[in-house]
Amino acid sequence: MSLASASFDVPATDHYAHDWALVDVETSGLVARRDRVLSVAVVTIGPDGEQTGEFSTLLDPGCDPGPVHVHGLTAERLRGSPTFDQVAGRIGAMLQDRVLVAHNAQFDYDFLAHEFARARMWLPVSQRLCTLALNRQVDPPTDDMKLGTLAAHYGVPQQHAHDALDDTRVLAGILRASLRQAARLDLPLPLVACPPRAESRFTPQPPKTPCAYRNPGRLDPGGPLRQGMKIAITGETAHARAELVGRAVAAGLNMMASVSRHTSVLVTNEPTGDSTKARRALSEGVPVIDEHTFLRLLADVRAGTAHEATAAPAVTIASPDAATAPAAAPAPTPAPAPAPASASASAQVPVTEPESTTAPVPAEPVLPSPSPGTAVPVPRQPADSVGSLDKPLAGHRVLVLGGVHADAAAARTRVVELGGSAAINLSASVTDVVLLARGEEDRRMSRITALELPVHDGHWLTAPASIDRGTAAVRAQKPQVLPRGGVTDLPVPHGRPAPDWYITASWAPQTDCEIDVVAFLLDEDEQVTFDEEFIFYGAPESPAGTVRLLTGGPAEQTIVVDVASLPPATRKVVVAAAIDGVTTFGTVGAIQIGAAAGNSGAPIARATLDAATTERTMLLAEIYRRGPLWRLRTIGQGYDHGLDTLARGYGVDIAD
Repeated sequence: MSLASASFDVPATDHYAHDWALVDVETSGLVARRDRVLSVAVVTIGPDGEQTGEFSTLLDPGCDPGPVHVHGLTAERLRGSPTFDQVAGRIGAMLQDRVLVAHNAQFDYDFLAHEFARARMWLPVSQRLCTLALNRQVDPPTDDMKLGTLAAHYGVPQQHAHDALDDTRVLAGILRASLRQAARLDLPLPLVACPPRAESRFTPQPPKTPCAYRNPGRLDPGGPLRQGMKIAITGETAHARAELVGRAVAAGLNMMASVSRHTSVLVTNEPTGDSTKARRALSEGVPVIDEHTFLRLLADVRAGTAHEATAAPAVTIASPDAATAPAAAPAPTPAPAPAPASASASAQVPVTEPESTTAPVPAEPVLPSPSPGTAVPVPRQPADSVGSLDKPLAGHRVLVLGGVHADAAAARTRVVELGGSAAINLSASVTDVVLLARGEEDRRMSRITALELPVHDGHWLTAPASIDRGTAAVRAQKPQVLPRGGVTDLPVPHGRPAPDWYITASWAPQTDCEIDVVAFLLDEDEQVTFDEEFIFYGAPESPAGTVRLLTGGPAEQTIVVDVASLPPATRKVVVAAAIDGVTTFGTVGAIQIGAAAGNSGAPIARATLDAATTERTMLLAEIYRRGPLWRLRTIGQGYDHGLDTLARGYGVDIAD
């Protein structure tokens, strides 16, 4: 299949014309820091769409090839192939000064980064483009975003799935079609800046073992250490720090890299020192002992209380419609949520959900706003009833333009009340456009006019009977639309293990600020078990790889949760977002949340969160245990303080 033809008609504008390096790798597993690349293919294409190069090879990874039933690459077939370091120079030359393109680009990018690091070389990539993220923006009417599904939708022939070279050629066709659709919708490309990737964190490292015991609290004066206590060390020590940590971990203590109000004791030989940990311990009243006392107490560490294990799922859910069935076991009613920091949040009416397992976390004493972890209780929503008389917008996806923030938020809330889905960007799935004050001045209006989309004024949302159902897009599957505070069970495929859940947050592209999506793995006490269970751009993966942060573009980030492999201590994963600087979420506008099973799966649930005004951090969603099941709750709770304060509420001091 030759790509060197005029039929590869990429849009001839600076926004869409680049030198491209299309890449696909087959690997021995899914964890880049542990597994190896078995085969790699690179196809280079110029801004005019002409193919300029092609290279593919099998590789000898020096390890077990992993799931042969997926990629078909046996150890015998790989034997005698070059090692990665033998071809790294050629691959690097093809990637140099080009935009790396892949389907689920961060996966391929991370694997190449680790392979280049092992070869003691730099990965020469400064930008990447994910065709998966691009198609989430385009939003074609497909059941999922898998490579084969998109190939069929765009009419690209696929001959050998999971063959690196054929997948790369298929990717070229998908890129061409996706760029044409992006140009048709006037969408910015989700290009991701890629810093040099030869740092030490891209070499294999053993995962940290979570502490098996609950935190019993602070050390009593003259009392013993107990298993599960959170211990921090600061300053110079007579014994090697690694020795102290090793002995403490072996005794069942939880060694932390920072101090919070949940720290049991700080170990230091300089109690009046000026370290950040010492100052924090003093301000929080954390007990302080010296190294000699710590070693003496280590000789008699008392038994602790193990984290409660959660039974394996006893039920399976075969279809999305079953996802709203209530769990059998009752749960205590949470305390009422405090009033949100934003006045505009009053547009959302909170109603207590009796089945919630969410408990509020005490706020830091200095915080005037609600405590981290407090959810907005709203009743669980039933599955959409398409065609219902009181849901006239079922099947519609509505883009609201113009108006002040409060009016636009109220309009999007009304769309959801009428059974529709509120869009935040123009995409192929948008069926209707509502114009509020000065909405006709939006730059997207010329494109909307060219696409002949129905355009309405705000009164359209007050007269449900006049809504034309004929404009609704027809899709085999459509996500459940959740309001702020809505809850749904995450379905478990019948006879198969629970999938990884991809919680994707997206927003309108910003020019004057950056938004960071983060996650906290919380225990029974609504605290991280150890510092590494705070997932952010600087530490994008939990120690066991069960929760990961992926960046699909400057206006999209995803938290991946492997619910089947979460440690027993983890009762909840909270997903949040933060803005660095003085910009607020009121300026950014609505944040869209989508939950999908697998990286290419269609979202089973979607929510638009836009009640924020002055807030700089926002709790977006949480995945939490409910008996044998896991549930997703949308939150939309904002705070005026920064990410450092939010993190401290969960037991992490990111100032260290």
